[in-house]
Amino acid sequence: MARAGLSAERVTAVGAELADEVGFERVTMAQVARRLGVKDASLYTHVRGLEDLRGRIALLAADEKTLHIAEATAGRAGKDALVAFADAWREYAHRHPGRYAATQSTVRIDPELAVDAPGPRRAVELTYGMLRGYGLAEPDLTDAVRLLRSTFHGFVALEATGGFAHGRTPQQSWTRALDALHVLLEHWPASREGDPS
Repeated sequence: MARAGLSAERVTAVGAELADEVGFERVTMAQVARRLGVKDASLYTHVRGLEDLRGRIALLAADEKTLHIAEATAGRAGKDALVAFADAWREYAHRHPGRYAATQSTVRIDPELAVDAPGPRRAVELTYGMLRGYGLAEPDLTDAVRLLRSTFHGFVALEATGGFAHGRTPQQSWTRALDALHVLLEHWPASREGDPS
């Protein structure tokens, strides 16, 4: 019989808390069970195992991150939207490092859970919507999405590991990087005929 108050959602929430404390890849079923005050076996009524738990944490984090970005960008366009989007991305990564790592992981997610999860789908809609404000269409939209994701993730990953040791603050470089991205998006080079697909 399932322990009162224990559910897949509660197990996932505790796993996400632990991910922020110890790192996404270091979360174990035993740690989650200890945090909940139950035996390890009790968790398997609610999640199938560690891989399932990690997939659930990734979906939870994707939902949270997307909602955070959506709230930050609501009613904004152009550079204001770009800066709000980027700042919300970076802020989430700083505030929830383990959950953020889950959103960037290649963990296998149960297709039945993924189909009903709004976060990943809404993240794509938000990103493409923001970039359409720059007048981009395919295939440039996809290329621009990849550029932004690479820039944002690369920056916060380097920042998290102390990769910016120069005297200039990361915030100063972040601000200038967003200025540069805005200029690039406004003057996106035209696609050339015959580009490899």
